[in-house]
Amino acid sequence: MILKKKRIVITGGTSGIGYEITKHLHSENELIVIARNAARLTTLMQEFEGIYTFQADLCHSEEVKTVADTIVKQFDSIDVLINNAAIQNTPRYLDDDFSFESISREISLNFTSVCHFSYLFLPALLHKQQAVILNINSGLALAPKTSSAIYCATKGALNIFTQSLRYQLENTNISVQQAILPLVDTAMTMGRGKNKLSTKTAARHIIRGIERNIPDHDIGKVKLLRLLLRLAPSFAHRMLKYA
Repeated sequence: MILKKKRIVITGGTSGIGYEITKHLHSENELIVIARNAARLTTLMQEFEGIYTFQADLCHSEEVKTVADTIVKQFDSIDVLINNAAIQNTPRYLDDDFSFESISREISLNFTSVCHFSYLFLPALLHKQQAVILNINSGLALAPKTSSAIYCATKGALNIFTQSLRYQLENTNISVQQAILPLVDTAMTMGRGKNKLSTKTAARHIIRGIERNIPDHDIGKVKLLRLLLRLAPSFAHRMLKYA
């Protein structure tokens, strides 16, 4: 699929990787951006003329359904759905600053909202001759680290969900894909890790994966991780454990 003259829905498009994807695609496509921060959405509209923005907190299922229903009613069809929005909480269960309330919020945003949107946007996606659901995933879906247990679990679940949904839709017009990323230099990863992939480079690879119809797109160091998991799985898991 060549990403030109397409109608694209992207979640979390006001910062990080989502912003770079928006920046890359807005001039030749019709973009619909969903995000929580209303002020950032306003700034985005001022920066990129012609995009549509919708405010919703994806941690709340009722807001997810409302915004999806609104978009489907306003737009008769969608070419691409990019499920990008995510959060990562780093405190461990034994840490004093671990928040019980953060568990459901992280699961709802990182995983449940993706399941909801993938269903709620189906009518609009099925209207197209060719359509794509792309889920932004992490190498931590393949091997977890010690901190961020909930984040790792949601990304592991997203990996399996993506594959299963692909089976369900394989005889339709919809291609279900995922981009599996290494550590990317975003606000979420500030102060952690070295030699991070830039958001610009990540966005470029993600877009290339959609255009080349790559089902499970291992990006950057994830290719090495995938190889290590085949050849030396114990070493790979130890390496990620303390990442």
